[in-house]
Amino acid sequence: MFNWLSQVATVTGLSLRTVGQRRGASIAAVIGVAGVVAVFVTTLSIAEGFRRTLMSGASPDTAIVLRSGSDSEMMSGLRREATSIIAEKPGLARTAQGPVASAELYVVADIPKRSTGTDANVPLRGVQPAAFDVRSQVKIVQGRRFEPGRSEVIVGKAASQEFAGLDLGSKLHFGQSEWTVVGIFTAGGSIAESEIWCDVGVLQPAYRRGDTFQAVYAKLQSPQAFDEFKDNLTRDPRLDVKVIREADYYAEQTRAINGIITGLGYLIASLMAVGAVFGAINTMYTAVASRTREIATLRALGFRSGPVVISVLAESMLLALAGGLLGAAISYFAFNGYQTATMNWSSFSQVAFSFAVTPRLLVNGLVYSLLMGLIGGLFPAIRAARLPVATALREL
Repeated sequence: MFNWLSQVATVTGLSLRTVGQRRGASIAAVIGVAGVVAVFVTTLSIAEGFRRTLMSGASPDTAIVLRSGSDSEMMSGLRREATSIIAEKPGLARTAQGPVASAELYVVADIPKRSTGTDANVPLRGVQPAAFDVRSQVKIVQGRRFEPGRSEVIVGKAASQEFAGLDLGSKLHFGQSEWTVVGIFTAGGSIAESEIWCDVGVLQPAYRRGDTFQAVYAKLQSPQAFDEFKDNLTRDPRLDVKVIREADYYAEQTRAINGIITGLGYLIASLMAVGAVFGAINTMYTAVASRTREIATLRALGFRSGPVVISVLAESMLLALAGGLLGAAISYFAFNGYQTATMNWSSFSQVAFSFAVTPRLLVNGLVYSLLMGLIGGLFPAIRAARLPVATALREL
């Protein structure tokens, strides 16, 4: 066993020391793998960033109440009487101002993107004062809160950066009203930062929504109070509603787009990997050809075929790992934190988010690169192991 390991170390060392003699082919293989890993990790970071944005603000003690049968706020509708009943149910947190529940209206406004100038559907949310207690992570970083009863809005930081005309003091025309941006807010990187907020009582007549709402966001006394709160609502004959935890609501919204982006990422990476693997195969066949005499001499001296196979695979996987590290570095430094916006197909509105190149994605990229190196080096390694010693020695 020791002799076999010694042979492996010797042959592998000889193989790696000659990499410099095949600099051109080796660099080409490294760059090919780097490109695949960079595309693979960057594409998946889009899905991860979108998921983080939707899930980061989701609280286990927050419930969303929608009309029964609705999959999203856009499809829901609640009368004021229903929202009043909801706000009085057991299990809700309460302050000196009353129940911590906000009946809200959700519409979209056409606002051009800063980068392209094309119009996009930006969420415009009418909220009640309790919304700031329900979403305690919301903090005004510029300006002030809107005043109830006035045509004023506050804008999420991500929305102000991604869309034009949302700067502090700007005038906006939505529905039948002119609005003034009086504040910019952060919300811990959550989806709320992609929204524009205003007084729901002003938004309703501006969009001719009468006395209707679309959802109630409710802060519970504790996460354990959810079942009690839900049962009280669904059993009330005056109501026809569904109750869902905020985390579950946004998890469902991420599922569709994450599936599309992840599937696309694997498809593109797989197609690119074919080219990278062929590049690795070509590189390793070149390496085996240049080491024919060396391999023949080692075999004649009693070295087994196993160490020869391992030496070729080690070189191939080392080059692939170098490519993987390069690709991972490109993805991280070029795209991690890069902000963009995409359509949330559940709400038909834009969500501003940042690419998230996580350690898990980087590890997956490196594993993918090693897999390419293994496949790329396998056939050349088998050829090297089967190289007839007598034929090779004739080249000495």
